[in-house]
Amino acid sequence: MQAHKTSHARQPASAQSRSGIATSNRILLVDDDIDIRLLSADLLFHSGYQVDTAGDGESGWEALQTRNYDLLITDNQMLKVSGLELVKKLRSARMALPVILASGAMPEELNRLPWLQLAATLWKPFSPDELLGTVNEVLRATNGAHEQTNPTPS
Repeated sequence: MQAHKTSHARQPASAQSRSGIATSNRILLVDDDIDIRLLSADLLFHSGYQVDTAGDGESGWEALQTRNYDLLITDNQMLKVSGLELVKKLRSARMALPVILASGAMPEELNRLPWLQLAATLWKPFSPDELLGTVNEVLRATNGAHEQTNPTPS
């Protein structure tokens, strides 16, 4: 069995998103392209997010078993376990985590799998603004839905 390799980025004490709102969202970023993984993780980290990374779907699945996340961003085309297979495992385990699927070519079967409930798709290559905009939009929608279903006591 291969060692579980997930890198962790800690949130700066005064972390704030570009909108100026302090965040504490933990994101798991799974991509087998080390350059994309490092650049994306660095961008998200400097935007105030806590970011863990994994280099393939298998390591990503292991990370999902050991930590709680607010968002999964996964590449689709990876060795061992593809992004689509990772999302299938996630949903089969009844994990309601929002997912952004990133790929240069979206799988054709995606349209036949509405139960995967992807929060968003991101076409590669994407710009830093596209990544941050998509992440912010998904987390805002997720946090808003959570607040609507769990009102604070008055």
